[in-house]
Amino acid sequence: MAAPTSSASACSGERWPPLESSPEVFNQFMWSLGVPRGEAEFHDVYGLDADALAMVPQPVLAVVFCFPDPPEDPAAPPEQVSATEDKESLDEVYFIKQIDSLGNACGTIALLHAVGNACSEISLVENSGLDLFFKSTASMDPYERARVLEKDDDMARAHSLAASAGDTEIGDIVEEHYVCFTALNRTLYELDGMKGGPIKHGPSSPESLLQDAVNVIKTMMQRIPDSVNFNVMVLSRKLK
Repeated sequence: MAAPTSSASACSGERWPPLESSPEVFNQFMWSLGVPRGEAEFHDVYGLDADALAMVPQPVLAVVFCFPDPPEDPAAPPEQVSATEDKESLDEVYFIKQIDSLGNACGTIALLHAVGNACSEISLVENSGLDLFFKSTASMDPYERARVLEKDDDMARAHSLAASAGDTEIGDIVEEHYVCFTALNRTLYELDGMKGGPIKHGPSSPESLLQDAVNVIKTMMQRIPDSVNFNVMVLSRKLK
């Protein structure tokens, strides 16, 4: 997420202010839009060691990582981005592009990526905000979905309410960013709306999703060695 650089981006920043990375904020946001409280819940991950990961409620449907935007590294290897023109890839991964007019909406986009790729595991309230959004954008490409989100007043209102519910005072310059990890068709995907498409990170499964995502997250953290501003949450399905 970047600081506004023009009057247009400043307006989009007001409509889409940054979200605090906390389960309380994400849960209220998600529940208000149509995920029943008894279906799924966000939880903090308190450490990346085996003992801490063993405490995370299972089954994990998605992993959300909040981190400082790293400086550009020209020596970094190119990421393996799924070809967006590949119809099969688009059918299996629900992905939204973060266009400039969406301001600091990367938290909302991470939530949409988490829930949107777990719809087979979560029963949304019929005709709720999320239910209508996913149904209306199911056949769209990532840019079309972004434009629908941009104009969705109910989603923007819920986003603003969630942003105001956080305990952290947000400065004018926002330097943190959200990405989501999910396991689909036995593949680990990193979903970052600022990238060109879903990024494949090798084999995975619902059972190994958390550990597989943490392995990637540790590598990402190593690229920003001078920062401690990291947070990991999971979206877990509640057992009936």
